[in-house]
Amino acid sequence: MGRRARGAGPTSRLLPLLLLLRLARGAAGEPGTDGLDVCATCHEHATCQQREGKRICICNYGFVGNGRTQCVDKNECQFGATVVCGNHTSCHNTPGGFYCICLEGYRATNNNKTFIPNDGTFCTDIDECEVSGLCRHGGRCVNTPGSFECYCMDGYLLRNGSEPFHPTIDATSCTEINCGNPPEMRHAILVENHSSRLGGVAHYICQEGFESPGGKITSVCTEKGTWRESTLTCTEILTKINDVSVFNDTCVRWQMNSERINSKIVYVISVKGQRLDAIESVHEETVKLTTDSRTPEVCLALYPGTNYTVHISVAPPRRSVPAVIGFQTAVKQTISNISGFNETCLRWNIIKKVDMEEMYLFHIWGQRWYQKEFVREMTFNISTSSQDPEVCLELHPGTNYNVSLRALSSEFPVVISLTTQITEPPLPEVEFFMVHGGPLPRLRLRKAKEKNGPISSYQVLVLPLALQSAFSCDSEGASSFFSNTSDADGYVAAELLAKDVPDDAMEIPIGDRLYYGHYYNAPLKTGKDYCIILRITSEWNKVRRHSCAVWAQVKDSSLTLLQMVGVGLGSVAVVIILAFLSFSAV
Repeated sequence: MGRRARGAGPTSRLLPLLLLLRLARGAAGEPGTDGLDVCATCHEHATCQQREGKRICICNYGFVGNGRTQCVDKNECQFGATVVCGNHTSCHNTPGGFYCICLEGYRATNNNKTFIPNDGTFCTDIDECEVSGLCRHGGRCVNTPGSFECYCMDGYLLRNGSEPFHPTIDATSCTEINCGNPPEMRHAILVENHSSRLGGVAHYICQEGFESPGGKITSVCTEKGTWRESTLTCTEILTKINDVSVFNDTCVRWQMNSERINSKIVYVISVKGQRLDAIESVHEETVKLTTDSRTPEVCLALYPGTNYTVHISVAPPRRSVPAVIGFQTAVKQTISNISGFNETCLRWNIIKKVDMEEMYLFHIWGQRWYQKEFVREMTFNISTSSQDPEVCLELHPGTNYNVSLRALSSEFPVVISLTTQITEPPLPEVEFFMVHGGPLPRLRLRKAKEKNGPISSYQVLVLPLALQSAFSCDSEGASSFFSNTSDADGYVAAELLAKDVPDDAMEIPIGDRLYYGHYYNAPLKTGKDYCIILRITSEWNKVRRHSCAVWAQVKDSSLTLLQMVGVGLGSVAVVIILAFLSFSAV
């Protein structure tokens, strides 16, 4: 090592000087001692440029490095496609550059597949809906950013999928709405020439003997492909037969109600005749009469000296309450001029010797059209020497009676029909409540029995307590809550038809803000005194009767249980809101 150090002494001293000289020449732009040109040493992705009297290697655009030993591709896409290329694009790096492509559903504004955004090119949405039939038959195209959606047009129904749908992804399609055959309507006939497409209307007419009081009956084809049935129905026309009378001994005449008669009506007249001394009927016959007269009449081939009962009704499909009349054909008779008075009493004349006592035999049948199970039959006799006898019968109210009267000295009876008017219905069965400053219980409504006539409706009346003593149950003055400017006269809070009341019972909360019939059940005003009355109404043959019962007396009224719940919930809501506002203020 000592020898190598001594032998290298002069050379080691020259090397630093030679290195400094070469570096000085390189810095001056002159070829080095090795004779190499700087530009010849540039990287393949670099160019040689003269700057400030010097030649240097600079990496080309899109590359980074020292220009001689290293020029690495610069990834322009590293900052993201949105930053480099704009919205709705994808960025693609290339050696020394990059290019942009619009995403599916978008196109470049220069109409080229690729672009560089330095010329102002950007991606704009493609309106796929410009291509007709894209959503198939019956489909409606809606353009969306970068895509589109399909919906069914009006008159078409979605099949095998849901909306919106895409024809290239699923098999959803639109088929034209066809509702098919319209539904059948009870007692109605479908009119032909209807359309089963969307919005198509099927028209119906009521069968003979039926009508639609609410108007025309229609069914409409809906967007669901089904028919929307009408809320209207065909109801039976109940033909009224009034004022049946006998003339010319064997002829019968009656009157028709004048409403809704636009065609001929077929009447069925059933005749049954019987002698009192015969066990079986001696004459039965059915006669039909077709007429459009409002006062029809028919003359019958009847046996003389016979008691007849004639039933008059209309033939199907019409329906009526049968009218019944009883009479006796002409024969030598001791009883004459029989008539009714005071509704349940009879008087007649008798041809006999003065002061001779006569026995009279009565046979009475009673029926009610509104109460099919009601049948009353009684027989009795009386004796009197009067030539103008009178008798008052114990008859039920609201009932049609046939009374057969025969004098013991006469071979045949006379028959007369009586109709008793209805009387007041039974008193409402309610439990009386006295409420002072507390909530009201529910009114328990029980159905009344039709003892004295048909029950038509039930009403709940609210009166100021001061008017209770002056209130008349037959008063028709009470009106609805909203028709009164004040509640000083009281009002009807609820009305229910008899057919809507169940056989057992039902409960009505007073002041529940609901409508019962045409009447609003208004809440009671707090602090007021009220009298609450339940009224039952019976109506028949243009006669109306009422019965009433006081259900409750309310003093210093408060909220009902239902109202208290509502107020409680409202109070809780107010507290929560105030707490929230206080918290927000802090």
